[in-house]
Amino acid sequence: MPITSSAKKAIRAAKHKRVFNLRHKNQVDKDIKAFRAAVAAKDKAGAAKLISAVYKALDKSAKVGYIKANASSRLKSRAMAALKKLG
Repeated sequence: MPITSSAKKAIRAAKHKRVFNLRHKNQVDKDIKAFRAAVAAKDKAGAAKLISAVYKALDKSAKVGYIKANASSRLKSRAMAALKKLG
């Protein structure tokens, strides 16, 4: 158990941050999973619609610090490469 008041505050802050981190994680995972399913099904139109949602989720996650900026850029680059590969 935390003894000092700063340790108690750190626990409260961690609980608060956990909610936001889980929200970003779930959004990124959901969007990337849907995009990859569209690519696997060779659905170019569906994947093209989903690419903007993937970009938005990754940009927001990088902005708030859930993932690093370079990781966001890498994932966006790979998603666009997969879309272009569909033809």
